[in-house]
Amino acid sequence: MKKLGSRLAMMAGVVMVGVMGCGQEAPKTEAPKPPAPSKSVTDSAGQAVVDSIKAPMDKARAVEGTLEKAAEKTADQAKDATP
Repeated sequence: MKKLGSRLAMMAGVVMVGVMGCGQEAPKTEAPKPPAPSKSVTDSAGQAVVDSIKAPMDKARAVEGTLEKAAEKTADQAKDATP
């Protein structure tokens, strides 16, 4: 019973030290903020992203159309083949 009390007291002490240590705030350091980029720079960067995505998307749409036509053709052949 005596060991249990001493263990509980030690655990309570550790918890209190941990809570007190976590309550401390880190020192605040202010780093200089970089200037905001100009509108023309952001517009050109945005357009470059759009252009880089546009070509693969156009190819994907073309493949999708080809696959749809092939599926329709296969469906028609299957329909004609059934008695």
